Amino acid sequence: MSIVSQLKSVRATLPAGVELVAVSKTHLAEAIAEAYGAGQRLFGESRPQELRVKYETLPRDIVWHMIGHLQTNKVRMIAPFVALIHSVDSARLAETIQKEAARCGRVIDILLEIHVAQEETKTGWAWDELRAWLAGDPLAAMPNVRVRGVMGIATHTDDEAVVRRDFETLRSRFEALRPRFGEAFDTLSMGMSDDYPTAVACGSTMVRVGSLIFGARDYSLK
Repeated sequence: MSIVSQLKSVRATLPAGVELVAVSKTHLAEAIAEAYGAGQRLFGESRPQELRVKYETLPRDIVWHMIGHLQTNKVRMIAPFVALIHSVDSARLAETIQKEAARCGRVIDILLEIHVAQEETKTGWAWDELRAWLAGDPLAAMPNVRVRGVMGIATHTDDEAVVRRDFETLRSRFEALRPRFGEAFDTLSMGMSDDYPTAVACGSTMVRVGSLIFGARDYSLK
C-alpha cells in the first residue's frame, strides 16, 4: 500500500479528539512530502540533526514534534522552530529548554515523559522523582516553557494486559497532574504503531505512528 493509503487507514481508526503524529524519523523527505500531499501536517522526529535538515527542506507549515530522547547540547538546534518536545525527562533538560527558548524569544511547549514500562532502558521520570521536582515549583522560573501534558511508552510485549496497565498508569498520572497546570494541560501522548488502539482506548489524545504509515525505517539516514 502507498503512504497515502496507509495514512488514510490509520486516520480512519482514530476517534475525534485524537491527534496523529506521523513519525517520519529515518525516512526521506520525499516520503514526508507524500504524506504532506495527503494533508498530514504533524510529523515527529527523534534526531535533532535530521529534524533540522528536514525543517529547512520541507514546507514551513509543517508542525514538527521532537519525540525521541533529547540531549541538552542538542536543544539549541531545534529551539527556534520545534512545536512540541515530547521527551522531557529531567530537570536539566527542562532548564536547558527554558534557556534556549528565551534566547529565541519564544515559548516552547513540552510534555513530561514518565517511565512506566518494565524495561529499565526506556527513559522518563520516575513518578516520585517527578512529584518531588514539581513540589519545588521549578516552572515558576521557566516562563518560556509551557507544560502541555504527559508522554510515555508502554512495555514492549505481546501481553496486551501489560500494555493496557502501562497506559492506564500514564492516564492516571496525567489526571493527577492536570489540576496543577490547568486548561493548557491537554495532551496525553501515548501509543505507537504496535499498540496505539489500546492507547486510544485508555484515553490517549495523541498517537505517534510511523511504520504503519511509512513502512520500514530507512537506516541509511544517519
